[in-house]
Amino acid sequence: MRVAIVGATGNVGTALLRRLHAAGVERDEPLEIVGVARRLPGASDAAYGGVQWNAIDISAPSSRTELAAALEGCDAVVHLAWLLQPNHREPVMRATNVDGTANVLAAAVEAGVGHVVCASSVGAYSAGPKDHRVDESHPARGIPSSHYSRFKGEQEALLDAFESDHPGTRVARLRPGLIFQPDAGSEIGRYFLGAAMPQFFLHRLRLPLLPFPREFVFQAVHADDIADAYWRVLDQKAGGAFNIAAEPVVTPDAVAWLLGARRWLPVPVPLVRAVVSALWSVRLLTTDPGWVDMAQGAPIMDTRRARTELGWSPRVDSLAAIRSVLDGLGRGAGVAASPPLVPRHHPSTRP
Repeated sequence: MRVAIVGATGNVGTALLRRLHAAGVERDEPLEIVGVARRLPGASDAAYGGVQWNAIDISAPSSRTELAAALEGCDAVVHLAWLLQPNHREPVMRATNVDGTANVLAAAVEAGVGHVVCASSVGAYSAGPKDHRVDESHPARGIPSSHYSRFKGEQEALLDAFESDHPGTRVARLRPGLIFQPDAGSEIGRYFLGAAMPQFFLHRLRLPLLPFPREFVFQAVHADDIADAYWRVLDQKAGGAFNIAAEPVVTPDAVAWLLGARRWLPVPVPLVRAVVSALWSVRLLTTDPGWVDMAQGAPIMDTRRARTELGWSPRVDSLAAIRSVLDGLGRGAGVAASPPLVPRHHPSTRP
């Protein structure tokens, strides 16, 4: 099997490379892996070894030709590339997240790839309930006030049109909750907190009281577990949408426990949004207010389809996954060979 991964050096891409290497050992037949990234990784990490690397910026219109050449002879392509920053410049993000997806899909057709697997998200869903679970039939057109959610909804529309126009190509999309692993700690700190927010103490934080909206109920999964879901989709040549999340659902009580708080104090979402918006507007916080809207509106997902049809089940529970990334964030953990995952104290991160 020859598999291409677009966006192969990030949080999920690195975990998927580890899983594909392990699958080759399990099958006693190494997989052929093609890696596509805007910035190529170093050779010091085993995950990036044995990969045919291609440096391609998928946001460029000319990338379709480069991508088609890279995908030539591949049985499947997994599209993971996505920009979270700079969120003060939405056109830049859209060029990668939406136009880049269109470029990957066009290249897959030109190269004759028979299986397209795309990273969607719980953020693709339109606003939904927190008190019961939705399956994959819930509308996936995003929450308009969140650029992340809106772009994921546009990506889903591209996939719908692609399926209609190319019925001979199998299309799968995975919709995970928040994805965590220790090595993503520094990346998440850069993308969501920024340099102005102290991070070194977060894994040791103990609060007497945690102000937290009651509406912020969400799901999470460890990067290694979502990587296993991607492998199962590839191995089984599965199509369609799959919700991916570990248990338990993360409630305000659980967040308080994770942060060592004795209890949590419900606070209004508009107040939290106003604070986030103010800090973001003066660039003291890299999280934009759209993430507050998504936290409030994203539904709780039913994961039975992945468990039943793929035989998937997570090895790490959601709270352990969050605890692992808090530890990684506090320590400034990362992967030195990966430009997206580079540790906080690595020389390349210094001004």
